[in-house]
Amino acid sequence: MYLSRVDDVVCRGDLSFERFLEIASGILRRGGVDRTVAVGDNGLAVDNVELCAVLKRLGVQHIPVSRGVSEEIYIPLEVLGFFDDINPSRFRVFRDSEELLYRNWPTPLVRLVRASIGGRIIWAKLEGFNPWSMSIKDRIGWYMYRRAVEVFGKSQPSLLVESTSTNTGLAIASMANIHGSRLRAYIPSTVSQTGEALLKIFGVDVVRSSKQLTVELIEDVETVARSEGALHLNQFYNDANFEVHLRYTAKELELQIREAGIVPKAIMGGLGTSGHVSALAFYFKNRFRGVRVYGVVPTQGSTIQGIRRVESGMKWVHHVELDGVIEVTSSEAVEGIIDIVRGDGILVGLSSGAVYAAYKKLVDEDRIDEGNYVLIFPDHGFKYIEQISKYLQMDSR
Repeated sequence: MYLSRVDDVVCRGDLSFERFLEIASGILRRGGVDRTVAVGDNGLAVDNVELCAVLKRLGVQHIPVSRGVSEEIYIPLEVLGFFDDINPSRFRVFRDSEELLYRNWPTPLVRLVRASIGGRIIWAKLEGFNPWSMSIKDRIGWYMYRRAVEVFGKSQPSLLVESTSTNTGLAIASMANIHGSRLRAYIPSTVSQTGEALLKIFGVDVVRSSKQLTVELIEDVETVARSEGALHLNQFYNDANFEVHLRYTAKELELQIREAGIVPKAIMGGLGTSGHVSALAFYFKNRFRGVRVYGVVPTQGSTIQGIRRVESGMKWVHHVELDGVIEVTSSEAVEGIIDIVRGDGILVGLSSGAVYAAYKKLVDEDRIDEGNYVLIFPDHGFKYIEQISKYLQMDSR
């Protein structure tokens, strides 16, 4: 048995998403692998091929291999370079604007002193520190585009099409601008004028629909992609959405809570595509005992840009176990923003305000114990000035 560089091992064969989760769950629960990947002389995996594929998707730097036949062995994840993906620039010097994204990770984890309530301590993960859309969607825009390049190579279509409520569109547009592609974004009627203007500033061809939800535009966009030979990354069904959070966001958070010296009682986040909340639930429920995970959605009839109700259609949330789904109104989401900015001085976005409002509901209903809680704040508040201003004007009457 020896450790081989991950790029020197070739894994061939299809692996379903369900099978990927099954194998990855075992690896995370054990904290390592218990068998080698058998390879031939050319580095091609010939036995335990599925393990090889899963390890690559989890982002290890080395794979335990043996010649000809797989062997029983235990190798901890740390030895395989499991956390080496999290490699921030020490002095924050970046070679290009793409490296500015992934070598700027981890995004900050900060204790919110004023927002913490009654012995329950909030640690906010501030995804608004991502540089392009100032949101968590930079992660999926980057990773989906990168995966497409791996698959299509130089034959990748020059035109991309996507249904977006702003942030994913900005992230994909940034990658398109960096790599010489262009994006046409289909946006629902609920997107603010600010969001549409930002997309146009980024060079996006914007098509506004009369439909209210981004997910309602998927079939329309797919039809356009087929008729025009465009690439539809499709944030709602592209497994790169889930995997980027499993490979990066979840690992970051584990390293950060180690640094803080805490194990959170629960993690809370908004459900939009369900990518980041599902990946965090999968990771932390396998790696740690007793960590609960809650999703946050709008109440029936409410609209909160960036999140939506589960019954509107989500892929990954149905593959994981959540400990509850908390409903909040659009007014409560804005009130959450105001509480955060007037308490701890950080302007967060609507879905972040919704996550905080959901946390307050659990506290008010005495449904959570004292301890540490991680709230995922998906974006910055600058894009939502229209909605916040309308609320303040109504509140002052």
